[in-house]
Amino acid sequence: MAGHNKWSKVKHIKARVDVIRGKVFSKCAHEIAIAARDGGGDPGMNARLRTAIDNAKSVSMPKDKIERAVKKGTGELGGDAIQEVTYEGYGPEGIAFIIETATDNLNRTAADMREIFTKNGGSVATQGSVSYQFDRKGEIRIPAAGVDQDSLMESAILAGADDVLFDEEEHDVLTSPTELAAVAGKLREAGFEPTSERLISIAQTPSVVEDEELAQRVMKLYERLDEYQDTLNVFTNFEISDAVLEQLNA
Repeated sequence: MAGHNKWSKVKHIKARVDVIRGKVFSKCAHEIAIAARDGGGDPGMNARLRTAIDNAKSVSMPKDKIERAVKKGTGELGGDAIQEVTYEGYGPEGIAFIIETATDNLNRTAADMREIFTKNGGSVATQGSVSYQFDRKGEIRIPAAGVDQDSLMESAILAGADDVLFDEEEHDVLTSPTELAAVAGKLREAGFEPTSERLISIAQTPSVVEDEELAQRVMKLYERLDEYQDTLNVFTNFEISDAVLEQLNA
């Protein structure tokens, strides 16, 4: 059941990009607003909101920004409501992308998505033409520090998880989409503190990039999509081979 998190390389690159680009607060605000919109503004009664706020605090997001994001989600600030929209597209050499966004201006976001793809050797695809290549899963991230892997595995199995992927920094507990909240709640009861719980899309057949030039192009598109102001998550089917990754990091 357990395995090494083979998506960790892209995930860790994404985390570094978020910090470097200064986009992490914007992403946290979107997550908080959506959680508040869907489940109310009381973190004591809204587990998703509580997790989103804890995640924002872990990256030192100011308290006033957190409170504003909650009020934005509950509608207390007025203005246009935030909507979640998913875009699908293809990058260089047919690399598949799914981009989840949160926006208060659908026309702007749609136009910006088309521009990002076009300028980076790709194109926006019709709904469903990419997503069928991915499996939808719930993902619960648990900090690796101080966590006994056997204990986490046992607790995850008893909670109804599908899989546990171990990594040096974070462990990922995977669930069915409908069981995400229930499994996360049982893990909390067992003493684990998730830093994130969300729905993700995992490529059924990853495309391994063995060419350095192609790797640079797909990573550039990935970064442009990920750093976009309305982006929540970017999922892709590419994996960079170890040899090419060494070249990129040289």
